[in-house]
Amino acid sequence: MGTYKDIAIEKVGHVGTIEIRRPPLNFFDISLINQIADALEEFDRDIEIRSSVLCAQGKAFCAGANFSDPARQAQEAQEAKGDPADSLGSINHLYIQAVRIFRAKKPIVAAVHGAAIGGGLGLAVSADFRVTCPEARFSANFTRLGFHPGFGLTLTLPELIGRNNAELMFYTSRRVTGEEAYRWGLANELVPQDEVRSAAMKLAGEIAECSPLGLVSTRATMRAGLADRVLAATNHELGEQNRLRKTEDFKEGVKATEERRVPNFKGR
Repeated sequence: MGTYKDIAIEKVGHVGTIEIRRPPLNFFDISLINQIADALEEFDRDIEIRSSVLCAQGKAFCAGANFSDPARQAQEAQEAKGDPADSLGSINHLYIQAVRIFRAKKPIVAAVHGAAIGGGLGLAVSADFRVTCPEARFSANFTRLGFHPGFGLTLTLPELIGRNNAELMFYTSRRVTGEEAYRWGLANELVPQDEVRSAAMKLAGEIAECSPLGLVSTRATMRAGLADRVLAATNHELGEQNRLRKTEDFKEGVKATEERRVPNFKGR
């Protein structure tokens, strides 16, 4: 199997595992999403793998994008020829990689043992199923940043938990607990934190007991057109993000998050 920089992959029976290794918070960028997409395509080519588990080391499952990382800001500022604070010049390429994840052919179980924030929530929702724990937190914190949701969440989250619950998450940027996520259908199983990964492996193993041809065929039917709809959603999201990232409010949202304080938005 392939070797990757920020993830580790393994095959256990008929289950493939992808472990994100950027502890403690597992912030994502284009490289990480590309590696996950590559691993899923590798699993699709392996006739022995019938399902997969997406898990992570560290405190969080995936805390989303690290907007306040100086190295990231410098790199993206150079690409966008602008201010590091409002620059996400390569985000369109990130979404191209994200859509590749939605084109994976085999069922995916996400083991969400900690925070799934922003794009990290989008990554968790891209899986077919989520196993979580009371300590986990799910947040679409985009408006808290003065930003617009991305990673296809404006499409995938309402389909999963209902339009009004999705609106609640989007409009408040609140952190939803593992118990709430389970009640809403955002998570399929709720277990103690130290059992999240083993429970995800058990669910993936149950799936893998079924016919591989039947699984791929049925999943293709259930997810028919999903990747193309996510692509259309991310195209719209990107347009809104490109507009909002030029605002003073976005700069303030990023700065307030970095300084761990309530943002002082001005509406401009």
